[in-house]
Amino acid sequence: MIALDTNLLVHAHRRDTPFHAAAAACVARLAEGSAPWAIPWPCLHEFLAIVTHPRIFRPATPIDAALDQVDAWLESPTLTLLTETSEHWARLRPLLRDGHVAGPVVHDARVAALCLQHGVRELWTADRDFGRFPALRCVNPLVGG
Repeated sequence: MIALDTNLLVHAHRRDTPFHAAAAACVARLAEGSAPWAIPWPCLHEFLAIVTHPRIFRPATPIDAALDQVDAWLESPTLTLLTETSEHWARLRPLLRDGHVAGPVVHDARVAALCLQHGVRELWTADRDFGRFPALRCVNPLVGG
């Protein structure tokens, strides 16, 4: 299963980002395909926080439009939403320790732990901070090569 990180969701939604076309095509391919794919719940939360933030995007996405976007993704019958279970701490703790994680990268460790816990084959992301977690295969589908 492939999971999507926040940055792909943002690029897929915001037409004014440089990687919009590539990200929108990636998300559409997964959402309309027959293979299971995933979005970690924290990435949906972060998506909403970023696209509606007026200091990040001018104009920011209105909350109703952002919520409609999430609703559209949730309509995909092959989508799995990744959430914490009772095993989450056992996955997260070693990622935090071994990755020497502090500050905002704790969010990335949380996403990585969710992916590993749910058997995600690869995380599609443009965030190089996930390199701290070698157990999780990360791919940036927005760049060639």
